Amino acid sequence: MLQKIDHLGIAVKSLDEAVAHYENVMGVPCEKKEVIESQKVRTAFFAVGDTHIELLEPTSDDSPIAKFLEKNGEGLHHVAYYTDHLEEQLKQAEEAGCRLINREPVPGAGGKRIAFLHPKSTYGVLTEFCTKDE
Repeated sequence: MLQKIDHLGIAVKSLDEAVAHYENVMGVPCEKKEVIESQKVRTAFFAVGDTHIELLEPTSDDSPIAKFLEKNGEGLHHVAYYTDHLEEQLKQAEEAGCRLINREPVPGAGGKRIAFLHPKSTYGVLTEFCTKDE
């Protein structure tokens, strides 16, 4: 059911500084910026082939990204996999013994629905499943 790696999420302290880095150093233009209220983050997306880089800056101190930055510093936050059957993918993961952070999908960036699997169940990698909202 997984179709591809959709994006890699990178936690940053300053979205503006990180965007400038990707545009000036990496030579990749920013496609869009967006605030995701449900996740308490500002995001910026960059296309690298068929995969995207998603930069994530917290919008509040209680944001999951703020907590991540405090504990780990800037860096890779999650790997997101695109699926065409998000609910079935979650059910399969749970039945296989995976700990779900989201039992039901929540709104994500770019009009997608998303759900996360706990990194303690996925070999230390926060894993996101995402799909386009229908």
